[in-house]
Amino acid sequence: MSINSMETEIDIEASAPKAVVVEEKEAEIEAQPVPLTFPEGGLHAWLTLLGTVLIQYSTFGYTIAYGAFQDFYVREYLTKYSPSAIGWIGGTQIFLVFSSGIVVGRLFDRGYFHHLMIGGCLIHAFSFFMLSLTKENQFYQVFLSHGVGIGLASGLTYVPSLGIVSHYFQKKRALAMGVVAAGTALGATLHPIMVNQLVYSSIGFHGAIRIISGMNCVLFVIANLIMRPRLPPRKNAPRIAVSSYFKEPTYTFMVVGGMFVLAGLFFPSFYIQLAAIRKGVDENTAFYLLSALNAASIFGRTIPPLYAPKLGVTNLNIASTFIMGIVGICMLFVSNTAGFIVFAIAYGFVSGSTISLTATMIASVANSVDEVGSRMGISFAFAGLLALFSQPISGALLTTNFIWLNGILFSGITILCSGASLLVARHYLVRHRGTQFV
Repeated sequence: MSINSMETEIDIEASAPKAVVVEEKEAEIEAQPVPLTFPEGGLHAWLTLLGTVLIQYSTFGYTIAYGAFQDFYVREYLTKYSPSAIGWIGGTQIFLVFSSGIVVGRLFDRGYFHHLMIGGCLIHAFSFFMLSLTKENQFYQVFLSHGVGIGLASGLTYVPSLGIVSHYFQKKRALAMGVVAAGTALGATLHPIMVNQLVYSSIGFHGAIRIISGMNCVLFVIANLIMRPRLPPRKNAPRIAVSSYFKEPTYTFMVVGGMFVLAGLFFPSFYIQLAAIRKGVDENTAFYLLSALNAASIFGRTIPPLYAPKLGVTNLNIASTFIMGIVGICMLFVSNTAGFIVFAIAYGFVSGSTISLTATMIASVANSVDEVGSRMGISFAFAGLLALFSQPISGALLTTNFIWLNGILFSGITILCSGASLLVARHYLVRHRGTQFV
């Protein structure tokens, strides 16, 4: 063997271990988790935020604006049925919006954002069109199209439109979610005006619903074109043990608080228009009360979240919930136009604040961004289950004689129970984080 060949063999043997070491180091580097960062802005972030606002405006905005439909159904369209029976339409709608989150949240976490959005928008448009074909005093037709169809469609888009915000924002998450919630409030402000003006005009109920459906379809197309998930799909992500969430006292009591607040939250907004008319307020004024309530909620959804980073989102939500319960009970003493206007503005602000802060509060206790969708979905699912029965219960307590005392007290007391549950959740959260600003 020549000297040159021996040197070559020695070089290969000497270099081989070094190559292995380099490969091992590269593998270790690849195996290390890359810290997740959030852009907190940028073109895609703001376009996605705008898209979620349009979705919330066109879907959940109509759920919040259901009071205009409730009044129309009770006084004009479903006159053969009691307020309690008609309440099942609104209750089922709320139930499906929130309870579907238990499945939708996990699908969102696994990367099916666009599937959920497109599917929800298509079902929403179809259901509105079917509502325009319903006949007077045919309860099952209205129930299936408005309660089931629109409720399911809104449920498919609700959690993803909130969860996608978490892909782009962390420090500004409370404010971003407040903006998304403001989209709901904006829809809930404008929809009652549009519904009342169109339904009670020569266009009529069926024509009004077709016009609304057409407008929604345009917004759906724009929203789906500009929204974009930032994180890659995680279809093969490890299965999260959902039951482990309820081993955390903080999360458990937050879920209970969400259940109670949703049980009482919607009574004033669903019945304020009907209550005002029954108490002698001019119809033209009463038609704008729900819009005034929801307009005030825009400020409630955007202003309090600005202080969340300093004061703590849970602290703010507890204060907002207790104030909302007290203001809700004050509806007992409202009997004239001025009183209804003041009540609408006050209740709108605190209810908007609570809705906005609740979603942010649930997201804040997630251990990672991958849990946000499932945690919010489960929380909303339990809340929706109670909301399903709370609206018919409120209607039954109201009776056909419109005894407002029963319904108002039921609403206010359940909201105060929510505040008490959140106080317990805060106790455990403070102990866990070691700070009062939670």
